[in-house]
Amino acid sequence: MSKNTQHTPKHAHKRRIIGLTFRLFVWISAALLYYACFALLFDTPEEYKMREQTDRLRSEYEQLSNRYDSLEMILDNITVRDQSVFRILFETNPYDLDIEHQEQRLANYEKNVSKSKKQLLSELPNKIQEMSLRCDELEKSWHKINELSDKMGNKINSIPSIQPVINKQLTLLTAGYGTILNPFYRTLKSHQGVDYTVGEGSSIFATADGVVKEVSDKNSTLGKTIIIDHGNGYQTSYSHLLSVGVKRGQKVQRGDIIALSGNSGLSLAPHLHYEIRYNDMRIDPIHYFFMELSPEQYQRIIRIAQSGMQSFD
Repeated sequence: MSKNTQHTPKHAHKRRIIGLTFRLFVWISAALLYYACFALLFDTPEEYKMREQTDRLRSEYEQLSNRYDSLEMILDNITVRDQSVFRILFETNPYDLDIEHQEQRLANYEKNVSKSKKQLLSELPNKIQEMSLRCDELEKSWHKINELSDKMGNKINSIPSIQPVINKQLTLLTAGYGTILNPFYRTLKSHQGVDYTVGEGSSIFATADGVVKEVSDKNSTLGKTIIIDHGNGYQTSYSHLLSVGVKRGQKVQRGDIIALSGNSGLSLAPHLHYEIRYNDMRIDPIHYFFMELSPEQYQRIIRIAQSGMQSFD
């Protein structure tokens, strides 16, 4: 009896501790539950501010998205109208300067994305070696060109190497060398030069050093024409001029203004018809603008010239 009496206070104390612990756990659980419910149903000031900002940004994004869709629709409409005008004026489809490169990039991407990392890593050394060989070939080619340039000396100034008009944006070339549609007879013909659509009275430049061989004022199909002999087999001609600023036998240098553009002769609109002859054979002038064009610009003007546009003469 005395033994049970001794353990009673101890058991009672233990039960009180357990009870307090249980109530504390219940209160903590209730507090957490209350906080969770409060957090779900109500925003703190900071959360309210962030939610307001998010709603405002969402609204602005929707407005910008709608504006973008509207502008895209307008641009598409302008593009369609521009292409329609292009077809009416030139009777051909408009060219796309970047479509070839885009298709090539997409093809390369599709080809590489389907390969595993292991395949790509195994091909990398060969690609590097290939690029190294190409760099070596380019370096040899550059040295060879440099040697030829040194041998030519001042004669290099007699090779046509610039455009005969100011065409920094490359937008004035309307017809290239080759078979093209005649604007008067609506038949295909050999177009042995390039055409630039320049306003009447625009400056025309000599494309290399030389001597004026011929100045024609006759009312022929080419209208007023200047022919310059540059030596080394090269000659250039400039046709459909408004006025001539040089005389036969006069020496000119590259970049000299020799005439003003016009619409003389058999011409559909004011423009310049420019030709290059080498050993009495007409050659494509598009390859003789190297002094003023970067490689990217050269590729672009090549694509423009090959787009099959209509000439003005």
